[in-house]
Amino acid sequence: MNSFKKALFGATLGGILAAPAFAGGLNTPVAEPEPLAPVVQVALSYDWTGGYIGAQLGFADGSYAGTSDNNVSYGVRGGYDWDMGNWVVGVGLDYDKTDVDLGGGSNIDSITRLKGRVGADLGRTLLYATAGGAHAKADIAGVGHDDNGWFGGIGAEYAVNDQWTVGGEILQHEFSDFDNTGRRLGATTASVNVGFRF
Repeated sequence: MNSFKKALFGATLGGILAAPAFAGGLNTPVAEPEPLAPVVQVALSYDWTGGYIGAQLGFADGSYAGTSDNNVSYGVRGGYDWDMGNWVVGVGLDYDKTDVDLGGGSNIDSITRLKGRVGADLGRTLLYATAGGAHAKADIAGVGHDDNGWFGGIGAEYAVNDQWTVGGEILQHEFSDFDNTGRRLGATTASVNVGFRF
């Protein structure tokens, strides 16, 4: 056998002997890919810093000289907040129009509030306490009166997106010796609101 035939024979024999190894490689099972780790949901953050304007709608329950009644209230609001990380502080001004009939020609016409608030920043949700000065206008026995008092309460807001919020408040208002009449005027309001932030 000449050298060419020897080389050809050797190559053929090597290919035959190597074929089972290649064939075995093709039949080796492929490992399944590892499952992906579950995605961790992270609470969306929100920056409450900035001004806002809005409107509110609710009910006012008023009392004066032993009589009480309730009626719809509606109004406007505006203010500014500062986001300090875990806490939000803010100032605002609200005006509510109502017509709570207290009998005998007496009724509460409106309440204006100069308010401060401090709240817990929970991302897109803000839970807060609020308090400040209040100014009420009322007709007492058909005569117009107005006086200054105070209010306090709680509220919550939710940021629907970067500009719009929805929320609600429950507030208690106190006016002792209302406009020197010797009588206490009180009012509790519960309202929902919508706000535009800028």
